[in-house]
Amino acid sequence: MPIKPKVPIVSSAHLASGRSAELSEFEFGLIIASNEFNRWAVRCIAAAGMKDMTITDVLVLHHINHRAREKKLADIAFILNIEDTHVVNYSLKKLQALGLVHTEKRGKEVLYSTNEAGQAICQRYYEIREQVLVSALTGDGTESHELSELARFLRVLSGLYDQAARSATSM
Repeated sequence: MPIKPKVPIVSSAHLASGRSAELSEFEFGLIIASNEFNRWAVRCIAAAGMKDMTITDVLVLHHINHRAREKKLADIAFILNIEDTHVVNYSLKKLQALGLVHTEKRGKEVLYSTNEAGQAICQRYYEIREQVLVSALTGDGTESHELSELARFLRVLSGLYDQAARSATSM
């Protein structure tokens, strides 16, 4: 029986012609992984006790909690690569209303940090993540290296997509 040529798994066949077939296949995988990661993070935070949070809320909370340092709105948006600071600001207000974030005004700047409740939710998220996600990894070191390389490659591609977005905007 002859071996069939590999057919790329893509979401938009019209974009998968010529040299771009592998890129289209990657983009489809990225779409699926991104949506699944978002679903996972929202369900994990719900299991930790915080229902009705969006993926942006989860990411903002974790970043504010990161290294127990106060963060500015602009820095949070920058690190998370969210162009519209209003989206981050909406999440910050929601996190404040949920009693997870403390604000402090210094001059014209507002600084955000997690309070005890926010830290406790992040800790519970960590525990659930370890129990149901991290424990599924083999732990032989191979996956760790592959994940690290994949993360590096995604950062490289992020730069490519960023530059392509700038180019497309100027057309």
